Amino acid sequence: MHITIHIASQELVLYTPEGKRVYSISSGAKGVGQKNGSYQTPLGKHIIRARIGEGLPENAVLVGRRFTGEVYSPELRAQNPERRDWILTRILWLSGLEPGFNRHGSVDTMRRYIYIHGSPDTAEMGQPGSRGCIRMHNRDILDLFPRTSPGMPVTILEN
Repeated sequence: MHITIHIASQELVLYTPEGKRVYSISSGAKGVGQKNGSYQTPLGKHIIRARIGEGLPENAVLVGRRFTGEVYSPELRAQNPERRDWILTRILWLSGLEPGFNRHGSVDTMRRYIYIHGSPDTAEMGQPGSRGCIRMHNRDILDLFPRTSPGMPVTILEN
């Protein structure tokens, strides 16, 4: 089993022995790139390093990979206008496998905190809009999450 993310079509494809599942995503609004601080989505070969959020409620707010105790709502968003990229429900934390390209130094995907994560239902999918992560609707991350495991390969392709 493995995941391929296609930036051009804004799709995440999960390949399983039973077939494939395709999900609409939103990648980095600033395009693709490897550098720390670029807010771009990194390319190349990765693995899922950690799965975070098992058992949390849908719309659970995660900050620093920890549940804040809050559940996202439009009211909560209005009370916290400074939060620009809500990380909700579940996190799949990615780690690069290619030294000098997406691992180590100023291009390290894991140290950049690049995730596949849930987002508000109002977040637009099918077009770039994140701060470098791969955003998914909550219903989709809830479907994907139990089908994943630490060490699962994830490839991010530009085309």
